[in-house]
Amino acid sequence: MHRTVGRPARLRRGAVAVLGVVAAVALSACLAGCGSAASPSPGIVVSDPWIRATASVDEAAAGYLTIANNGSAADALLSVSSPVGTVGIHESQLDSSGMEWMHPVDRVDVPAGATVELAPGGYHLMITGVTAPLTAGQHLELDLVFEHAGRIVVQADVRAS
Repeated sequence: MHRTVGRPARLRRGAVAVLGVVAAVALSACLAGCGSAASPSPGIVVSDPWIRATASVDEAAAGYLTIANNGSAADALLSVSSPVGTVGIHESQLDSSGMEWMHPVDRVDVPAGATVELAPGGYHLMITGVTAPLTAGQHLELDLVFEHAGRIVVQADVRAS
């Protein structure tokens, strides 16, 4: 059996303390770096999320919100989900005859320094498959997934119009 005496024991305790500090710093760095993909970017700000009330479960609900990109890099809204139903991102457009039609889109680009509104007549959310009518005064969770900012969760108000 090999024994150390005197000073080496203190050095071992010191080495363990230093290793503890190094591990803590490494863990903090990893959490800061690793967490950035799942945490909201300080550049993306989602405001005024709301959903139009519905009269029945057969009626699709439209949702609206504003996305501001205060960052220096472009981003994009890739998907939206909610515990209350299936959410798709759509765009309304006028055709050459003046008829409005809508179609699903894969993404909504949000340029750096720009604000994009999901509003009636343009980009909007379509919520289907709800199990009960959406009534004014309710609050619904929307989970937005951005290409760079990651997941941002907002509470949307249900409004009569």
